[in-house]
Amino acid sequence: QVQLVESGGGLVQAGGSLRLSCAASGRTFSRYVMGWFRQAPGKAREFVAAISWSGGTTRYADSVKGRFTISRDNAKNTVNLQMNSLDPEDTATYYCAAASTGLVVTASSNYAYWGQGTQVSISS
Repeated sequence: QVQLVESGGGLVQAGGSLRLSCAASGRTFSRYVMGWFRQAPGKAREFVAAISWSGGTTRYADSVKGRFTISRDNAKNTVNLQMNSLDPEDTATYYCAAASTGLVVTASSNYAYWGQGTQVSISS
């Protein structure tokens, strides 16, 4: 089992940056594909980014490609999401998730473990 706790959310102006972090418990963190998802009010949860167990493979939603960067530190059991050039459309609750699949997957149904979420609000 993996327990996930997100941090780093907040309120920033458009064009600004935020760095989200997700701390994972458990000794098998390095075996999991890690992902970030987000959900805006009244909208479905959507994929943002994911990273393989080694960190060597990453995938991004088209809407964040070139602006967001996912990374992980298996020694510290953390996964991060660096978000630059933020836009009001990025306003959402951001969730960290873990999947035991071998591939870097984007569907939320593949992720068995979820954090509680951290709020990101971007003002125009």
